[in-house]
Amino acid sequence: MSNWMECPLEQLGEISSGGTPSRANSSFWNGEIPWVTPSDITSSKSNYIFDTKDTVTESGVRSSSAKLLPEGTLLLTSRATIGEIRIAARPVTTNQGFKNIVPKSQVDGTFLFYQLSRMKGSFERFAAGSTFLEINRKDTGRVIIPLPENKEVQFQIAKILQTIDEAIEKTESLIEKYQQIKAGLMHDLFTRGIGANGKLRPPREEAPELYQETPIGWIPKDWAVATLSELCVGGLTNGVFKEPRRVGEGVPLVNVADLYRGDSIDLDSCERFDASMEELARYGAQEHELFFTRSSLKLEGIAQVNWIESATEPAVFECHVMRLRPDISKISPKILKDWCQWVVAKRHFMANAKQVTMTTISQGGIFNLRCPLIPMEEQKEIVAKVQAVEGRLVSESTILEKLRCEKRGLMNDLLSGEVTVQAAVNDEAANV
Repeated sequence: MSNWMECPLEQLGEISSGGTPSRANSSFWNGEIPWVTPSDITSSKSNYIFDTKDTVTESGVRSSSAKLLPEGTLLLTSRATIGEIRIAARPVTTNQGFKNIVPKSQVDGTFLFYQLSRMKGSFERFAAGSTFLEINRKDTGRVIIPLPENKEVQFQIAKILQTIDEAIEKTESLIEKYQQIKAGLMHDLFTRGIGANGKLRPPREEAPELYQETPIGWIPKDWAVATLSELCVGGLTNGVFKEPRRVGEGVPLVNVADLYRGDSIDLDSCERFDASMEELARYGAQEHELFFTRSSLKLEGIAQVNWIESATEPAVFECHVMRLRPDISKISPKILKDWCQWVVAKRHFMANAKQVTMTTISQGGIFNLRCPLIPMEEQKEIVAKVQAVEGRLVSESTILEKLRCEKRGLMNDLLSGEVTVQAAVNDEAANV
């Protein structure tokens, strides 16, 4: 690597650990100094740490092995979760679960942040311990770090990566915004619906004459209430037993994990299963069908639901999943799926679950769910409004995945020295 060098981390920064003031002394806590724990790091969506759950006082720092670290310090987790890293956006201190690095003058701190992020596995290889894995200060300092000799080149590499990180953060913020918009919209649509003028009905507080009280709450007078069993064709069906030797080739197999991904089940991402013609006939998964989890380790995971919006090939579903076929002459499968994800339905499923080793729910516990029965024309309008927001979510999610893929490529190329900064800048310009 021309004009690059390799140095132990201890030559590139001052490395120190953290500490914990005594909890018995209240004067050490709730001060002005952020006290960073690994949980603050893993819950942070940004490259920077601004605020923390706990804070300490100056006397608390002086009373312990904790140190007041300057802005720009790299906070590297070194215990249990190893190698997660953030940049201190202000003076902070940390607990013992860190090896904190204050970059030396010849090193660009942001470049070092990205390089250490890329090299997480190098720190994990040094980890040891019986109760939990940990890397000590000496081994942290021994990790060899490649970097350009010229600090300006380090700065330029960091600048490119920061630019794409900013684009990622903006896109993530947009996705969060549209998720909040969707949640608010679903609440309004399932409580107010859409009136004859094509807009949401006035709230019940403003027009009580438009609403009726039902077992599922206040709903428009034009609506009715039906059980899930009354809105479906046939009963709930359990899927095919998944024999491991038959996994790998064949048709898509809908598993429990597939119910947690996206607003619909993507058959292209499902694992494959060598299903017989008889199994395809009995356990075939088709468009517009809903699928529920039968069991879960956690109560809130019971009766997780998703649907197949479109299918381009035959598929089957496995035995830990239950299938439901909506009667499309009565209800839109999309509305039914969204209702089964709604808070009212979730409360019902949890109330009907049984907890032993695993949390389980019977077919009856799902089938006796009460649902709104909405006039078909109004259903179409509701679906159109929801899909408009979901379309934006899909679009922004596609952009986000593209940016993350681009970042992975840039980190590999720029931080290994395989691609020069100027070449990367030219490529970025070509993509604009």
